[in-house]
Amino acid sequence: MNTKVTVAGVELKNPVMTASGTFGSGREYGEFVDLNRLGAVVTKGVASEAWPGNPTPRVAEVYGGMLNAIGLQNPGVDVFLERDIPFLTSYDTRIVVNVCGHTEAEYLSVVDRLAGAPVDLLEINISCPNVNAGCLAFGQDPEMVERITGAIKARAKQPVIMKLTPNVTDIAEMARAAEAGGADGISLINTLTGMKIDVDRRKFVLANKTGGMSGPAVKPVAVRMVYQAARAVSIPIIGMGGISTAEDALEFILAGASAVAVGTANFKEPDATIRIVEGIEAYMRRYGVEDIRELIGAVEE
Repeated sequence: MNTKVTVAGVELKNPVMTASGTFGSGREYGEFVDLNRLGAVVTKGVASEAWPGNPTPRVAEVYGGMLNAIGLQNPGVDVFLERDIPFLTSYDTRIVVNVCGHTEAEYLSVVDRLAGAPVDLLEINISCPNVNAGCLAFGQDPEMVERITGAIKARAKQPVIMKLTPNVTDIAEMARAAEAGGADGISLINTLTGMKIDVDRRKFVLANKTGGMSGPAVKPVAVRMVYQAARAVSIPIIGMGGISTAEDALEFILAGASAVAVGTANFKEPDATIRIVEGIEAYMRRYGVEDIRELIGAVEE
């Protein structure tokens, strides 16, 4: 039984990875999860300089998931390289670094610093607000998606995965723009923009007013978008959004994803990724699937 998949030329021992922002750089989960059993660890967003993040409160529970307005708080790429890379390289798993920035120059600065690092893939978070375009997210304009992808591909030493925002009219258009820019793959979905109001206090629950909605409630939207993107492009897709079980992960794979990322479920069950790996293996045995690649995009039309 073969559970190996290939994403942008990089072979993973299985299709299960962590979603950026929900797993730190793996250190926090080390006592709960054997990182050696994961296809890849995707790090929290890494910027060119330290980002303080948004003011508190910045997390709220909602029906079917959570809202977060953390604001991509991180210590910057230099601390990441000194502190987190040595930890991650001590495990037999692929390393995917999520890169964030407010300007094209900031993205490129991080990409340049990672050029010589033992990193397998770069995941570029283009849901970041572009300060040079009135804070419209890079990923909400197809011309910008193609341009920023091309600029990063011209400098990156590792394969580039563009992480797409669902807060757009046509996800297929954004997927095609990333492919046109030279992306080696895409990942989706990032969080949906949401809001929660405290009716007793008549105030916004989050200091930022809005936050990113994640968790089981977004899964049907995410599966639909992965399906649409898979039929729009020929590059591999990493699917994510509300995955809590092996069945959830398999929905994404059948819709066209080559791999999946588990996010919010890690907060509720720190070993969720391992359960999902084991559940996929059990499914393959139950249905006599010899190679997991047989399932990619295999939903019957």
